[in-house]
Amino acid sequence: MVEQNKETARIEAFSDGVIAIIITLLVFSLQRPSDEIVTEIGLVRALLDQWSTYLAVSISFFFILVMWINHHRLFTAIRRSDNNLLLLNGLLLFGISVVPFVTAMMAAYLQYEERVAAVMIYNGWSLVVAIFFNLLWRYASYRNRLFSANTDPALIAFISRQYAFGPPLYLVAMLLAIVNPFLSLGTDIALAVFFALPNRAVSQLIQEQTEGDKS
Repeated sequence: MVEQNKETARIEAFSDGVIAIIITLLVFSLQRPSDEIVTEIGLVRALLDQWSTYLAVSISFFFILVMWINHHRLFTAIRRSDNNLLLLNGLLLFGISVVPFVTAMMAAYLQYEERVAAVMIYNGWSLVVAIFFNLLWRYASYRNRLFSANTDPALIAFISRQYAFGPPLYLVAMLLAIVNPFLSLGTDIALAVFFALPNRAVSQLIQEQTEGDKS
């Protein structure tokens, strides 16, 4: 069990490092206005004209932050690891690593007619990341595969149902872009807040794993 805990800790440490790099890359989407534009309209106006970049970066920052929070919660509960877990965790990290790209694309087109397509692509990729996270969770939790043997199956099933809401909700956010791209982005913000809130069921799961280690 000691080796398994150490191995799991290494997976989480590696993931934390990768996510930290990815979230830092978002900053590169922020650029100061060119001297020509500042001369023409002034610094304040030039900065305000970049509102779409600020909005896109802010939404993506909190999306990645929430993914990290839930990733941390999951790996706090996991007590064992195997090769498939490594592969699924890598798949999730790949999904998160693409977020700066779709963020930059959305920021570039949010003020133009292509905003609908840009927001749909952005939320379409958020949907993909949510699916990757659910695959990771379901693999780890299936018949307590990577949890301690005393874990309550009913609790696992309840948490699985909670996480299962993620993909459909991001699908709804993607389709809302057809109606109004900014309503779609507002849904993204609401989802980030919802999934960032403390989860009592997950906290109970973590407590059960800790008590199982002591017994």
